Amino acid sequence: MASPDTNRKLRTARIEQGWHSQEQAAEALSTIGQNILEDPHFCISVRTYRRWESATPGWPRPDTATVLSAAFGCSPADLGFTPSAGRPPGPDAREDPLKRRNFLAAGSAGALAAVNAAPAGAVAHRRVDPQLVGYFSQQLTGHAAADMFLDPRDLIGTVGEQHRLIAGLARTADGPVRDDLTRVGAAYAVLAGWLHQDAGDWTAARSWHASALADAQTIDDPDLHAYTLANLSYLHTEMGDGRAAVALCGRGLSLPGIPPIARMQLMYQQAHGHSLLGDRGAVDRLLDAAETTARTRPEQPPAPWNRTAAITNSLFFDIQRATCYGRLGLHVQAQPLWERVTSAVPDSARRRAGIYLARQASAHVALGDPEQALVLAAESAQIAAESGSVRHLGELAMLRSHMSPWQKGPLAAQLELAFQPVSG
Repeated sequence: MASPDTNRKLRTARIEQGWHSQEQAAEALSTIGQNILEDPHFCISVRTYRRWESATPGWPRPDTATVLSAAFGCSPADLGFTPSAGRPPGPDAREDPLKRRNFLAAGSAGALAAVNAAPAGAVAHRRVDPQLVGYFSQQLTGHAAADMFLDPRDLIGTVGEQHRLIAGLARTADGPVRDDLTRVGAAYAVLAGWLHQDAGDWTAARSWHASALADAQTIDDPDLHAYTLANLSYLHTEMGDGRAAVALCGRGLSLPGIPPIARMQLMYQQAHGHSLLGDRGAVDRLLDAAETTARTRPEQPPAPWNRTAAITNSLFFDIQRATCYGRLGLHVQAQPLWERVTSAVPDSARRRAGIYLARQASAHVALGDPEQALVLAAESAQIAAESGSVRHLGELAMLRSHMSPWQKGPLAAQLELAFQPVSG
């Protein structure tokens, strides 16, 4: 989330362009400048760009102002830049006025084309080998597996760059290959959204999920459309916006022709939204219906993401129900579910287990069992220290606030020791 000391205008414009890190924006703007200024040495350093997104960005020099205007389609002033006192902004007198007019006339569309080193004019269609679809799908599976063991920030750059490459290929491909690349690209955008979500950057996460939804709407694939809506709903649930989560899933459930697995995903995500709204009846109804669908083992549609968790993992609906019951304050009902989950989570899911342990500890706190809560909190904190998940740290911060009555008294030392791994 942007701090009060951030140039929010430029940061928002960057994310809307699809540049999900300051490093990516600096690189893209450098490429744009080299093309439209015809200067192979033009470069915007990451350090310079970071200063631009600070509370005191100053005013860019004339050639850089031209690049910014072309890239974002608006003036530096509209991007939050401020001229020095007594020095109004304006073009450099040494700059060729004709060249400047041509640069600005190109607009953001021309600038973005320059990022991809595309020739002037319409995007040229060319044959893209269908085997690339399988290659990127395999890479995506590997990234999702690696996410279980890495800090989310270790993967953000790789996933983002691969999405950029896939999107460029999809623009030039034709027919089924274009649609298949769009599907894979949307799945990469969903994973990038999740990684930013796990890293605590809600604005970037929402941008990526919105990008996935936009991709899904360009092809005739209700399954993909439903999937992107379910994931955007999940983000809104994590942000505490139950109404938006319920509405997004409702939109997905109204799509014609979605397969049973997509319907199941939308139902359990909608249940999470209702848990934020305090509606236990809707939670149980939706989770029961979703679990019944999973038990029928519906045929899995072809897709570049793993949809089998709810079918192959016997703990899946215990996790969903326990999480919803925890939000509803039904800790007596949630605690035995968490006990079953945390005693059976495999080592390969250690990061997820850390979050489940924190939620189980919260149930023990609510039930007046501080000793067991502290044991679980200590194990969860150790996993959070290893994973670097901001989302996990948020769960622990909430847990520690629930334990605040124990900060003084006989349990104070144990409490401090339990959270020590994440207290540095």
